[in-house]
Amino acid sequence: MSSEDPETPDGGDEDPDDGGAAVPPVAFEEQLDEAAATVEAAETEAGLDDAEATLEGIETDLENATLAATADDQEQSDDDPGETLSDRIDELRDSIEDQRGPYAETVTDELDSAGETITTTEWTDEGLADVGAAVQRFVEATREALGESCSVDTGNSETITTGLSDISATIEAAGLHPDEDEEAIATLLAGAESLTDALDDAQVFGDLEIREQLRRTGFYDVLTPRNRTDFPPEWNAIKLYESRGEAEPILTALEKLDSDFMQDNILDALEHFAPEAAFEDVQALAKRRNEQPVRILGRIGDERACEMLEEFLGGRDIELEKTTLWALGCIGSEGSTEPVAQRLAADNPEVRSAAARSLGLLGDTRAIDPLADRLATDDDERVRASAAWSLNQIGTERALDAVAEYDDDRSYLVQVEAEKAAGV
Repeated sequence: MSSEDPETPDGGDEDPDDGGAAVPPVAFEEQLDEAAATVEAAETEAGLDDAEATLEGIETDLENATLAATADDQEQSDDDPGETLSDRIDELRDSIEDQRGPYAETVTDELDSAGETITTTEWTDEGLADVGAAVQRFVEATREALGESCSVDTGNSETITTGLSDISATIEAAGLHPDEDEEAIATLLAGAESLTDALDDAQVFGDLEIREQLRRTGFYDVLTPRNRTDFPPEWNAIKLYESRGEAEPILTALEKLDSDFMQDNILDALEHFAPEAAFEDVQALAKRRNEQPVRILGRIGDERACEMLEEFLGGRDIELEKTTLWALGCIGSEGSTEPVAQRLAADNPEVRSAAARSLGLLGDTRAIDPLADRLATDDDERVRASAAWSLNQIGTERALDAVAEYDDDRSYLVQVEAEKAAGV
């Protein structure tokens, strides 16, 4: 710039784009040095708020300014002075956040998280005892910090969680200020963090070997020297529980024992006596489109399974569809009549036959006409025989009349059903 060129008020170069003054980076560096000193000296939330406002002002000025190039910038052309200054602003903001607090909300959040962990974790007896001891230590920290009497029943996970929730509410109601009550909050936070660490260290069932888990639940208590007849002992126990009609130990084994051998035997046991308590576990297995769980759902007879089972109709797996049709018939929900009746038109005769029999099990009179039509027109004798059987199962006068006229049918099985319908 020649001596005749006009200078801007701050001695910088005139910006060629907007005519404003170009500001040297050092001006912002000096402001940030002052801001850094303010942050370091701040001892209260209000002081940190002031420092934050100062940074916001500097950041706004930086965004609106055109930075003047310096000799150093020309030597290090890869460095963007504006980006360097922005990074320093971010660092100071992080420093402000590090100096804030501690806050009572941090303590209550920690307690809420601990309560959820306690409720959702399967503890061993030893583990639960350690959890209770850790909670009692936190209770002492709370008394020290708040000067209030509080207690927690550590008898079980539910009462522990309830007690922690009550303490959390007490801390919230205390209205602790991060400046005025800093020491109390710090005591509570240290106690809450120690509680979280103790929960991480406490023993859970997942830490034990499978047989030890089963032993601690009493799974093997059913075995005696006189009834130990099979190996492995888990299989022996399953058969004994099945004979007693006790579902819970079997479902525990279903969850814990993942070998194919044990899974097959457990499902066999459940299929034999189809306990209602097994519904959710079996439905989860049936969602994988496995036939045996589908059969078990049919035997359990819970209508909640129908919607899922109806989704299995019309697929490529013929055996699964046949099993599903049988299961829907066993469950007996009238809502399944229409989707089952639609399968009377399936290409595969085995599916049509299974659908016909399923309608007989359902017993819905709305199925009389489609069954009578299948009896009259289907070219597969098994399908016609199944339709005749189902009409007899429905058993109304109209259903029986639809079958009785086939007493001289070419199919022996249809004739038998016709004679049955006629009362012969």
